[in-house]
Amino acid sequence: MSVLSADVLLPVSWSTRPRGFGALMALYESNYLRLLQLCGDPAMLRGERVSRVAGGCDLKLAVVEQCAYTTTLGLTHLFHDHNAVGPGLATFLTYPDVRVRVYCDARLAQAQHWPSDRPEPFGRDPLQSERELEHRWVHNTMLNKWLEYCLELGHSLRTA
Repeated sequence: MSVLSADVLLPVSWSTRPRGFGALMALYESNYLRLLQLCGDPAMLRGERVSRVAGGCDLKLAVVEQCAYTTTLGLTHLFHDHNAVGPGLATFLTYPDVRVRVYCDARLAQAQHWPSDRPEPFGRDPLQSERELEHRWVHNTMLNKWLEYCLELGHSLRTA
């Protein structure tokens, strides 16, 4: 049974009882399983990799930081920039430029940055923790769906 098939069999508490801590951890686990299928063991990744599929945008993975129990990855699509002219100029635009922290020992993956992130204003805000939890739900649900989409297109960032 493939990892993605096993992911389908996971209890989906994050969609049936949303917004609880346990449900959020189940979403992080689902993110990890999708990432595992896309690129293999995140603890073993090094450098950068690009996946190309017919009819789709290239997918780039870059290892940003590697520690004993965590790996931080950058994931993005590469779009050809038709306005770039001349040698040495960047010929790709990137989006969505997502940063993912992988907790290898716990087998969890959390979106840490999504391009729509805006800094919160300074000062004590009693609703800040609620907003932070809501951001985590939105960003990690988006990551989960995006990883699923990349896998459906046939992307693979595994070594040959």
